Amino acid sequence: MRPGDLLGFAFAALSGHRLRTGLSVAGVAVGISAVVALTALGEGARQYVVQEFTSLGSNLVIVMPGRVETTGAMPYGGVTHDLTIEDAVAIEQRVAGVVRTAPVSVATETVRFGDRGRSVPIIGTSADYRFVRQLQVAAGRFLPEGSSHLAGNEIVLGTKVARELFVGTSPLGKIVRVGPYRFRVVGVLAPKGRSLGFDFDDLVFIPVRTGMRIFNRSSLFRILVETSSTAELAPVRRRVLALLRERHRADDVTVVTQDAVLDAFSSILAVLTLALVGIASVSLAVAGVGIMNVMLVSVAERRPEIGLLKAVGATDRQVLAAFLTEAVVLSSAGGLLGLLAGLGAIRAFVRIYPTFPASPPPWAVAAALGVSVLVGAVFGVVPARRATRLDPVAALTRR
Repeated sequence: MRPGDLLGFAFAALSGHRLRTGLSVAGVAVGISAVVALTALGEGARQYVVQEFTSLGSNLVIVMPGRVETTGAMPYGGVTHDLTIEDAVAIEQRVAGVVRTAPVSVATETVRFGDRGRSVPIIGTSADYRFVRQLQVAAGRFLPEGSSHLAGNEIVLGTKVARELFVGTSPLGKIVRVGPYRFRVVGVLAPKGRSLGFDFDDLVFIPVRTGMRIFNRSSLFRILVETSSTAELAPVRRRVLALLRERHRADDVTVVTQDAVLDAFSSILAVLTLALVGIASVSLAVAGVGIMNVMLVSVAERRPEIGLLKAVGATDRQVLAAFLTEAVVLSSAGGLLGLLAGLGAIRAFVRIYPTFPASPPPWAVAAALGVSVLVGAVFGVVPARRATRLDPVAALTRR
């Protein structure tokens, strides 16, 4: 038989039992569409996390007080030192490859203007925080430049805070209270929205030394270090650790790079995606069993036809190829239908949530189609082999 004859034989046989064929195709389609959709969502989640981290700054090394992991006893009596503003200044001045640093102190307090008040996170930092976190100022300016301004009384408001406290009026130059302390509004940030759980529109910024004093903090929350390039991340991390070990006479800080955090998130999301795809693939196995059942019934019903084929000279290999082609056509049709359904579902999802970049990677599309063909080939073997074992005389005489 030529390939065209095999396909014609398969389509003729399948069209004779449309309901049974449709149910088998639907079974494969459901499995393939689930695999495609879940893979697209997993890849979209990974891209979303990358975009969120990138929007918060690039080429970052993050210094945190304390050790995430500790082995053995700490040297020099095990004293854990505070992470200070002076440490941030030393990193910027003495570590090669560093472009700028931004010390960060965090607290929550009520910001008041007149009879209005709003409880918000307050970030104590320096002017360089704006560049490290890629923030834009909509009105006025950010915190003043220079170390002499780290203890000033300037405040920068997020757009939501400014809108809630100063309804219909400009906040620039106005005096607000943070607890019992007075601050002069020098700027309002441009809208940025939420990023990795932080609403930058609902934050306020004050000089870091002032923040540590009024909130009774002795240690910084973080030091953000921007490097000159991605290639400098690992070397700068090692140099920062060495410098702080020298200053503190102890290994009492944790230093992580932005790409390390991204890699960790990507690994977690990749495992989660594979787990979801594995669960969805169970439906493909069920669909494969359904195809095998359909083909076994087909073989039983078409015994005279098989006997006639063998009587006119068809070899066992040709009979095997005919029934395998029928099973592969069945599963391939389901695979194509499932692929279209999965892509359509993802497109509808993106229309509803346009900020989520869900799209199946090319390898997932190719794998889905390949698996659909494989399902038909694997689960069609048993019925096809049963057809080749039929005796032509017995098959023709059986009623």
